Amino acid sequence: MGTPVMVFGQSGSGKSTSLRNFTPDEVCIINVSGKPLPFKNQHKTFNCDNYMEIDRAVKVAPTRAIIIDDATYLMTNEFMRGAKTSGYQKFTDMALNFWTLVQTAIQLPEDRVIYFLGHVDIDANGNEKFKTIGKLLDEKVTLEGLFTIVLKTVVTDGKYSFATQTNGADTVKSPVGMFQDRLIDNDLKAVDTAIREYWGIAPLNMKEDKK
Repeated sequence: MGTPVMVFGQSGSGKSTSLRNFTPDEVCIINVSGKPLPFKNQHKTFNCDNYMEIDRAVKVAPTRAIIIDDATYLMTNEFMRGAKTSGYQKFTDMALNFWTLVQTAIQLPEDRVIYFLGHVDIDANGNEKFKTIGKLLDEKVTLEGLFTIVLKTVVTDGKYSFATQTNGADTVKSPVGMFQDRLIDNDLKAVDTAIREYWGIAPLNMKEDKK
């Protein structure tokens, strides 16, 4: 069983930058919006917003860490392509497509950790969650319920961090004792290491046994 991890936050709050310490051989990056990564790097990203192609890419990825950045645009782009189509079926299709992708992540081998990076949605009361399109995922699925680890970007006085536990007005969560502090550095490779050590999952660079 794979480990899906949700990371959400405002644009420019450090989601993509958190990938900076991964080496190209440690992670596969699915770049939904196709924009360049915000740091100097040698990563070759798979630029795609097609669910079927992403599903195939996730299943055959040669690395133990997989990033989908920015996953919110999977729904946004699908919505915009069908913006002139009336009726509620398109919202059902969008919800089903995203739910299916999360299920694919869950069904991957146990040494795979799949990160869904996305934007934040803030309601009238200031509550924060992962941004979706339409109400089906929120009301019928409760998207964060499919994730054991949900992190949120936090920027304070120019310092970029991840929140690891809820402040009471967001959906942030992580297993007890996985992270020592409520706020940690926005380093997704360090997060990946902590997840693997906590659950005894194979490290990023451990060689496969050849029989």
